[in-house]
Amino acid sequence: MNRKDFRRNYWMLNGKFARQGYDWWWHNFTGINEETGEEKTFFIEYFTCNPALKNQLGKDEAILGQLKENREKGIKPSYLMVKCGWWGEDALQLHRFIPWKDVKITNNPRGFILQALDCEASDERLKGQVQVEDAENHPEWMCSNGSMSWDLSVNKEIAFNVGYGASKLFRDLKAYEMYWHAEGMKSKYSGTITANGKKYLVKPESSFGYADKNWGSNFTSPWVWLSSNDLVSKITGKRLENSVFDIGGGRPKVFNIALERKLLSDFYYEGKSYEFNFSKFWTGCKTEFNCSETEDKIIWYVRQETNKAVMETHAECLKKEMLLVNYEAPDGQKRHNCLWNGGRGSANIKLYKKSRKGLLLIDDVIANHLGCEYGEYDK
Repeated sequence: MNRKDFRRNYWMLNGKFARQGYDWWWHNFTGINEETGEEKTFFIEYFTCNPALKNQLGKDEAILGQLKENREKGIKPSYLMVKCGWWGEDALQLHRFIPWKDVKITNNPRGFILQALDCEASDERLKGQVQVEDAENHPEWMCSNGSMSWDLSVNKEIAFNVGYGASKLFRDLKAYEMYWHAEGMKSKYSGTITANGKKYLVKPESSFGYADKNWGSNFTSPWVWLSSNDLVSKITGKRLENSVFDIGGGRPKVFNIALERKLLSDFYYEGKSYEFNFSKFWTGCKTEFNCSETEDKIIWYVRQETNKAVMETHAECLKKEMLLVNYEAPDGQKRHNCLWNGGRGSANIKLYKKSRKGLLLIDDVIANHLGCEYGEYDK
């Protein structure tokens, strides 16, 4: 539901998560090339990992878990990774690893503040730069060559608060293996991006922005995410200016017990929330989903229903415009080696309400600038 909670956007790596845990803030949005008018969709992420292990090698340095000698010795990763890039036929991802001695993160009543050399992040501002050369000789970097810098303001308009599953009690207990909170599932970005020497203008009305965070001790498999606020009604032909949908999940683990395949979602439709949340059992939430891969596309099908509503989503994204996005887990393992990630997908969403007469169609919606993700652990 649309209930903001800056405390869920706090930095969470304390207790056992400080020794084996990650916490990241993710952003994606669209910019326009100031010379050509070309549109490009970007992402920026501030990924923190294992701060309590910063001195494993005798000094505070960025420790990369995929470095061959670290894998052989069982050394776990420890760093802030600033991750950025863009989607499209020239899609790429860039990684910059910063040691903890150069990182400061504080929590306050308005969220968090991260400062690391010339990189900054908060609930209202993003600044930073990443430049990578010689990546082909450093597989432990898990990225490509290139450069990107940014200076952006963020206005998080609509939140997806998943409820008690990420409440203070469950956060303190470290009950879940992976937590999720979308403080800005509909966000407006403004500012500038420079990507491989080309300048892009990011404007609130055309940014179609999204901001969330994940944290925990490991990732989920399968890993599913779909979201867009570039929505147009097929029935009226009008743009839905006060709407956004967000679907995420896979196979959650609570107290180390794996649950069945489950997703959380919310369609905030013109000011009213239609939530499909398995943790709210009293709503009668049921989920069916399937993700598949063809030669040139990734395809998602999701059907969710509660006692009051039904949401059916068909989505797809061209592989040539996506990335195989790279992460290593806090234990040093890289289990996701085919995690498709995109920001230029499309979807058709049908939203119904239940009545005594059966299902009544609320709207039939086309979504573009779709953020999307799908992957499963290596077999």
